Amino acid sequence: MLRNARRRLGAVAAVIVLLATAACESKSEGDGAPAAASGEPIVVGSTLSLSGAFAATGAIHKIAGEEYIDRLNKEGGLLGRPVKWTVRDDESDQAKVSTLYEQLITQDKVDLIIGPYATPNILSAMAVAARHKYTMPQHTAVIAPLLTYECQFPAWSIGPTPNQFVPTQLYEAVGSLPTPPKRIAILTNQNGSTDFVSYGAGANKTGAVSITKDRGLDLVLEVRYPPATTDWAPIAAQVRDAKPDLVINDGLGVDPVNLLQAMAQLNYKPPMMFSLFPAPGPPLGLGAKADGLLSVSIFEPNKATLDKLGPKATEIVNDFKTRAAAAKLPYTVFETQAAASWNAWDILVSAVLAAGKLDQQAMCDGLHSKGAETTFAGKLTFDPKQNNFWPSNQMIKQIQNGDWVTVWPKDRAAGDLRGPAA
Repeated sequence: MLRNARRRLGAVAAVIVLLATAACESKSEGDGAPAAASGEPIVVGSTLSLSGAFAATGAIHKIAGEEYIDRLNKEGGLLGRPVKWTVRDDESDQAKVSTLYEQLITQDKVDLIIGPYATPNILSAMAVAARHKYTMPQHTAVIAPLLTYECQFPAWSIGPTPNQFVPTQLYEAVGSLPTPPKRIAILTNQNGSTDFVSYGAGANKTGAVSITKDRGLDLVLEVRYPPATTDWAPIAAQVRDAKPDLVINDGLGVDPVNLLQAMAQLNYKPPMMFSLFPAPGPPLGLGAKADGLLSVSIFEPNKATLDKLGPKATEIVNDFKTRAAAAKLPYTVFETQAAASWNAWDILVSAVLAAGKLDQQAMCDGLHSKGAETTFAGKLTFDPKQNNFWPSNQMIKQIQNGDWVTVWPKDRAAGDLRGPAA
């Protein structure tokens, strides 16, 4: 009996040694790395414009989202579980967005949602999110007065009054030139966000048009065109005949490409041109036709900025470039659209971590109380009284020598603003 007891004690001791050894090996193998995600995946649902008029920009958001999910899962997932992204093509059609988000929530039973691209699509998705009380980070909608659902969270902010902020910032930039433009043409896509920046909405009728007049500038041409415009020749002819010093195109996607090509066919190029929300790559493909084009930016990966943000940001930027090149995107740089997309995913993850669970109201409350940590915009705080819009970090950029360069404000610029070529 004593011999058997000794054997049993020896076996127990061996098991303890093996368990201790295994624990030590597991700890050393991890070397401080997060535990691998396991269990049922957390499913994030959304739509993107993978075809149609917004496809050039939708592709950027798709690549950024896929990169984010891959990095998140390699870092241990979310709440210890892997994350899966279910994305539907809304075909750049606002009418299809509501149906698709309704299906994602009620039929696919996704755990989380994130917004689509383009303000009209985001507004449609937001209505569904509000109906089902889902927290919804969104990438690019800037019409703050219309984004009243307290659990929508913007990843790109131009403050609560972008209809005043955008034209004011632009006029401050071009006003710094030796010969500021005085004759202004404003061409407006009647899409929600772009029309809002030109004309305001509701009781707030301030926008690029009224601000131009208030500054004593000469508004020589004012055109509003439908989003489905295909014949750009008449608008190009109107611009040429008006002889503006500056064309403000409150447009999006490939609008500036279509305009510049139509004007080039008339052997005309405006002295200066600004486009609000263009897909970043297509204008670069125009070469000299687009040289000097101005637009907005919330992030450009110049070296000084990346050095300040640290190695993680550089890794993200480089990985995006590799993925974008593999997808044959015409412009592979991680810039404004990609940064807005990354911000939205950071906000979503911050919401889950703040709540500590997949509870929509707790996520919404957590963002209001704790804010969100983002890689490219820093710490964000959200005030529902401001429709969750945070102080803007927007800049002005310009195509110079075949690339986009931030030029305003001066304290964050990577280059000097250039006026019309002599």
